[in-house]
Amino acid sequence: MKNKMKFLIQQSLNKKIKTKWFKVVNVILLCLLIFLVNIDSVISLFGGDFEETITVYVEDEVGAFPLFKESFESISSTLQPNQKYLLEQKEKIEDEKENLKENPNELLMILSKGKTGEIEGEIISYDEVGMMTEQVLTSALSTVKETMAIQESGLTMEEIEKITSPPNITFTTMNENSTESENKDLVATGVSFVIILPCFFLILMLVQMIGAEVNDEKTTRSMEIIISNVSPKVHFLSKIISSTLFVGIQGLLLLLYGAIALGSRWIFTGSSFVNADTIGSVSSLLNTVKSSGLIDVLLQGLPLLIILFLSSFLLYAIVAGVLASMTTSLEDFQQLQTPMMLMIMIGYYLALMATQFEGAFFIKFAAFIPMISFLLAPVLFLLGELSILELAISTILIVLFTWIVFHYGLRIYKVGILNYSSQKLWKKMFQSIKKKS
Repeated sequence: MKNKMKFLIQQSLNKKIKTKWFKVVNVILLCLLIFLVNIDSVISLFGGDFEETITVYVEDEVGAFPLFKESFESISSTLQPNQKYLLEQKEKIEDEKENLKENPNELLMILSKGKTGEIEGEIISYDEVGMMTEQVLTSALSTVKETMAIQESGLTMEEIEKITSPPNITFTTMNENSTESENKDLVATGVSFVIILPCFFLILMLVQMIGAEVNDEKTTRSMEIIISNVSPKVHFLSKIISSTLFVGIQGLLLLLYGAIALGSRWIFTGSSFVNADTIGSVSSLLNTVKSSGLIDVLLQGLPLLIILFLSSFLLYAIVAGVLASMTTSLEDFQQLQTPMMLMIMIGYYLALMATQFEGAFFIKFAAFIPMISFLLAPVLFLLGELSILELAISTILIVLFTWIVFHYGLRIYKVGILNYSSQKLWKKMFQSIKKKS
């Protein structure tokens, strides 16, 4: 039995891996990741420029250029760090208007006084000014206007400092565990994208793969030859194990492709996404996570989380195999798997919105539902909504549910794999459940 199962697993993996389509798709995935990581360089190669400089020529009629420049540079550095600006003062910009068509990245600005004596600005450009650039110019001009109005009010420097200086605010928090709540949104988002999102797509791939393989064997009638040599149980287990292994291999390959893509950016451009700002942000994030005790919580529940994820993959593989055995074509399988896809989508979105339902009974109850617990339980556990005991209960429930589904699903599988008629199919399936193995 072991030799037959090993042979079927090996054959099934070879059928998936040693194909031209697998190689072509993985080459495309690798190229796509390299393209996405180096998209700025690719666009620049075809004439695009992510670091083009916008030059602003200013005609100052009110003597406010030094103050405007200081305010403009301060605001532009925070609002648009990837956009470069060059600010220059000119006595007359009338002659520059003729050059705007040839130089669309140039802007002209006139600082003058209006009828009420307040500073005004006129911006002249060939094309429409971008929203961010417009915001920077407007904010800088507003700051200059407020500063000049205060200076012309006749107030002393001490009075001006009192008006313009920010207020001193002291935050006193009575709850000693408040830092935990501040990190909840960050944790939920991080877990969702780092763990939940890959698992979500890998399970979708797993379900589609098993359905396609079982239906292919039924369509080509090769199922009859296989079942005449091995038991349905061995065949069923081989499909579950081989498909789960393949999904795991594909997941590891995607991680490898991601590393190669990041390496290609460093080779081609001499730079990477890891700069001083990124290192500072990551360091700050790690310190925040460490101080909140989340790492200790994660390590405490890691064994249970691993069992939870493995059980969920096996559970969906079993359900997909059972549903595929009941159908006679891939189109029928696509329709039959819709409720399962809807359930996993519900679990995914509940995991994303977990922080918005803090303390709600239904979100905690959903973490114990086997089909979606692998999406919700990890997030709620890290948020402190589930204790280690409750996580263990959720894990035990999914393990027991997986065994029950396999036990009764195998009875359906034995009947379904050799059934090529959709007539009275559900009746046959329910009758097979009642029968003893």
